[in-house]
Amino acid sequence: MFIVNSYVLAIVLCVVTMVCWGSWGNTQKLAAKNWRYELFYWDYVVGILLMSLLIGFTLGSVGDGGRSFVADLQQVSGTAFLSALAGGVIFNASNILLSASVSLAGMAVAFPVGVGIALVLGVILNYMGQPKGDAMLLFAGVALVVIAIVVNGMASGRMQKGESSGKKGVTLAVIAGVLMSFFYRFVAAAMDLDNFESPEVGKATPYTAFFIFSLGIFLSNFLWGTLAMKKPFQGGPVSYKTYFGGNMRTHLVGILGGIVWGLGTVLSYIAAGKAGAAISYALGQGAPMIAALWGVLVWHEFRGADKKTRWLLTGMFVFFISGLALIVLAGK
Repeated sequence: MFIVNSYVLAIVLCVVTMVCWGSWGNTQKLAAKNWRYELFYWDYVVGILLMSLLIGFTLGSVGDGGRSFVADLQQVSGTAFLSALAGGVIFNASNILLSASVSLAGMAVAFPVGVGIALVLGVILNYMGQPKGDAMLLFAGVALVVIAIVVNGMASGRMQKGESSGKKGVTLAVIAGVLMSFFYRFVAAAMDLDNFESPEVGKATPYTAFFIFSLGIFLSNFLWGTLAMKKPFQGGPVSYKTYFGGNMRTHLVGILGGIVWGLGTVLSYIAAGKAGAAISYALGQGAPMIAALWGVLVWHEFRGADKKTRWLLTGMFVFFISGLALIVLAGK
């Protein structure tokens, strides 16, 4: 299987993760014109599962290092399997709740609260599980990224004055953030992060762990996804009949979104062996800043912004870049 042996390459993969995690939402924007989020989400989940199989039978099965994808899947212990599967179930619940929070409270409230909590708690949990890197630099970098997320929320809020910020939306964002902080640790616990070359018997390689994690997302969506369709937080219920009545182009857009997010996730797991789980997770969770860049440069969401909003956007990127630099230095 393909193994990362360079810290620099691991950081490059983490940056790609951040770009992927911050970019998949563009596919939702493309599909949203005539396709409900609850329907889009099923295609997104299918895309993640397809990516896990594609990456497993390619990068996970080439080279002489480590165990190949199929051989590794056959030897994974029940404990490791359930840990990675639980990671998928937890992630799926948190992602759906965060999306519901966005619909109720607006992105300006939901993302700073949900992703901010997920970033801080997630880094703490992953660092406790694998204390790799300079803790002071790492958490200083995380603090700057959190500030950047909050400033981004302030800038977005000035452009979305009509958005609701009800207590229900904020509560959902908090729950989503707490849940999201746990999923990565469950998947990391299923792997032998200290030795991808000759992993411990019973532990999974990143490729196998990602496949099991994706399976957890897919299987749990029959519960979480169905609940979201039958009891949506916004709008009326939607049916599976409507989903299967969608055109192929719309389905492919959603699948592409899942493939993009899935690629970023598996690269994060691959990089974690060299960079450490906490650093890999922290860099990936800078994704809201990438989404903000898309919003500014492509979707023109800040067109007509006043001077204060433009200053907030500038400050956001300064805090973000400074935080990333500290996180990268923490690993060295």
